[in-house]
Amino acid sequence: MADSDAPRTGAALARTLGIIMGGGAGQRLFPLTKDRSKPAVPLGGKYRLVDIPISNCLNSGIRSIYLLTQFNTASLHQHINGTYKFDIFSAGSFVEILAAQQTPTGAGWYQGTADAVRQNLNYFLEKPWDYFLVLSGDQLYQMDFRELMESHLDSGADLTIATLPVNRQDAQGFGIMQTDEVRRITRFDEKPTDPAVLDSLRIPAPLLTELGLAANSDYYQASMGIYLFNRSVLADCLDNQHDDFGKNIIPAAISDWRVQAHIFQGYWEDIGTIRSFFEANLALSEVEPSFSFYRTDAAIYSRPRFLPASKINSATVHRAVVSDGCIITDATLERCVVGIRSIIETGAVLRNVVMMGADFYESQTSAPPAAPPIGIGRNTRISDAIVDKNARIGERVVISPDGKPAEYDGDNYYIRDGIVIIPKNAVIPDDTSI
Repeated sequence: MADSDAPRTGAALARTLGIIMGGGAGQRLFPLTKDRSKPAVPLGGKYRLVDIPISNCLNSGIRSIYLLTQFNTASLHQHINGTYKFDIFSAGSFVEILAAQQTPTGAGWYQGTADAVRQNLNYFLEKPWDYFLVLSGDQLYQMDFRELMESHLDSGADLTIATLPVNRQDAQGFGIMQTDEVRRITRFDEKPTDPAVLDSLRIPAPLLTELGLAANSDYYQASMGIYLFNRSVLADCLDNQHDDFGKNIIPAAISDWRVQAHIFQGYWEDIGTIRSFFEANLALSEVEPSFSFYRTDAAIYSRPRFLPASKINSATVHRAVVSDGCIITDATLERCVVGIRSIIETGAVLRNVVMMGADFYESQTSAPPAAPPIGIGRNTRISDAIVDKNARIGERVVISPDGKPAEYDGDNYYIRDGIVIIPKNAVIPDDTSI
């Protein structure tokens, strides 16, 4: 962003409302969403998914944010209320939840992203925000929305949509935008598979060159589900009964308004399945991960817990992220993410494991009768698994998806996408084999 544009862009973002979609029931992330909403799913050992879009907003100067939710909102409410607090001198700054509710004009659940915004439109229009930034609550990325706003203002757009260059195979799983050479969107196709249609949707050669890609590259612009609306345009686009932005609102808007693409070339991952969640977390353990929590210019915020530093007593660790308040004793960790307050005992071996940690230590709770303590017991071996919060896994337990179906519901465990999931608060007795 040019320095000369900074005051204009900053002023526009100060008049922007962030609207984050809390998602539906999150069935593809079950059982992680059994007792919590998708935005509340833990990420990277000490964060929640919702911290990503909120942090992107705050880092970009957007300090008025609503989060729209309707499923399993209790833990999400606790997290938001315990994390995002502004003092009395921060007028107009807030992060608040708008849950589905009965009103004189409607008593139904949100039927889709557009319906969720429509049902709350009176709240959004009662204050003089000039722009509305609609975001998803379950995506992993770091985007400077100042650049998005600059593109929006420079092009004179009524609506700007963030897009991501993807290859031909991946394009078949996204909504694909066709643009001209100045990035004006002229067409939208949802998950195109016909070869002729795909050919017609390629990014134009001059634009590929401008993006630093070979002019003959086979790339397409996939919608990221990030929309920046002018005030009057959002109200007009929602003056109907359509439920969803991607399927309904955006295709209609292309013919009625100036709709521009803002092409993003950084890391982006849609955390929509157990496999994508699992791989995105484990990728954080790489020496140079594609997504980094260590960027000082794009900090990710979360709830301050004031936990002690983690204590490691003679462990073997290869590529692991270890969060606050853990105690690891003579264990082996290989490509793992270890959440807050995790206790891992002597002889335990964890390979390709996302361990979410615990909400409290053993001394702060009452254990079920004959249950092992919170954490992972002695000589237990776990591979290719997600261990949800507060799990009690005993001694000499073996947990692995080897030799099992890719989808399975077991006794106190699940397998999804070939990954074993130990659910929240699960109790796995000594000598169990999963």
